[in-house]
Amino acid sequence: MYLRRTLLSFLGMALAMPMAGRAFAESKPALRGALDASGAAGNRLQALINEAARSDTPLYLPAGTYEAANLVLPDNTRIIGVPGASRILHRGSVNSAEGARRIELSGVVIEGHGAMIEENNAGLVQLTGVAKVQIDNCEIRGSDKHGLRLERCGGQIERSRLSGAAQAGIFAVDSTGLAIAGNAVADCGNGGILVHRWDKGEDGTVVTGNRVIRIRADDGGTGQNGNGINIFRAGGVMVANNHIADCAFTAVRANSGDNVQITGNQCLRSGETAIYAEFDFQGAVISGNLVDGAANGISIANFNEGGRLAAITGNIVRNLRRDGPYKAEVGFGIGIGAEADTVISGNVIEGAPLWAMQLGWGPYLRNLVVTGNVVRKAPVGCAVSVAEGAGAALIADNIFQDMSEGAVFGFEWEKKVSGDLTKTGSARYPHLTIERNRNS
Repeated sequence: MYLRRTLLSFLGMALAMPMAGRAFAESKPALRGALDASGAAGNRLQALINEAARSDTPLYLPAGTYEAANLVLPDNTRIIGVPGASRILHRGSVNSAEGARRIELSGVVIEGHGAMIEENNAGLVQLTGVAKVQIDNCEIRGSDKHGLRLERCGGQIERSRLSGAAQAGIFAVDSTGLAIAGNAVADCGNGGILVHRWDKGEDGTVVTGNRVIRIRADDGGTGQNGNGINIFRAGGVMVANNHIADCAFTAVRANSGDNVQITGNQCLRSGETAIYAEFDFQGAVISGNLVDGAANGISIANFNEGGRLAAITGNIVRNLRRDGPYKAEVGFGIGIGAEADTVISGNVIEGAPLWAMQLGWGPYLRNLVVTGNVVRKAPVGCAVSVAEGAGAALIADNIFQDMSEGAVFGFEWEKKVSGDLTKTGSARYPHLTIERNRNS
């Protein structure tokens, strides 16, 4: 571990001083003596961090490039740098000390520097059990695992840039009142922002105002990788007003998280379904989002696994396509899909090349209300399940325009078994109420 000799003189100021402290010239001689043939300046940086934390004093890191390895951030660490210019090239993980209550990083660049991080689920910056994390206007880049990994942490991650992680840009698990706001996450191998829990439960993380772009799925799969924002087992999470583009799979995927709100997001060019609430969840609000370019638009799925109870309102879904990253049961090109205890209202769907809406799947249909939607340019407006065991659905007061086959058809699984029910009536299917729709 070493610091470049040309920058050593700056570290003498690093014990800052609430800005009025010892003079720069006074610090030079002591600091130059910190480097010896064994490269002890890396240990000196750790010593400076420890001393500043003990005295409850910010550590000021002037502009320059510093090399270190396996730094540990004790309780009360506050490191302040020059944004974009105070650069730490780091081998291994920057870890928090056990039991730290407060750690703050501001204006520093932390960059992976060649050494492999051994633990598969680790991060270049790894904070565990920290009650108050404050990361502001930092850059974290080039990790061979996650960029920033947080476990059992609260606080704020804001105005920071995370890029080039082999796994996810931000991986937060078992959070305790965390806010992830105004960050840019780009060019990561398997995920953008991940909010997970080891066991299903209340989480309360807020993910807002972030820009997440170019997320790949290097490790493959059918949805566990390649998502811009991924919620897993975490309840009470809000995902609002984010810009998410060019993700290999999904812009916002909520898996087994109760009471999740997905609102006001812009979701562009998703490789699979743009917005998902799936598997074992109860309660999802998906409103005011714009989806442009995806294989599917919005999906409320897996009633067979307990997935139910949602409102899909006021979204725009457009320019979908038939191709996807794997072979699907009925193919891709569906605007909005839902199965149980869900209202689909006030949405605009244009350019769904298969079905504008998929209502139920086989017997997995219960209590759907589909009203006041505008649907344009699709072969089928609504594909509603009429398979044995399917429950109630109300389809009313919608406008269908330029449907090449028709507005509403009954399906048994993937097989169309009726004519257009807006014309022939639905008396044959007593579980359906279809009325006052306009088809032009």
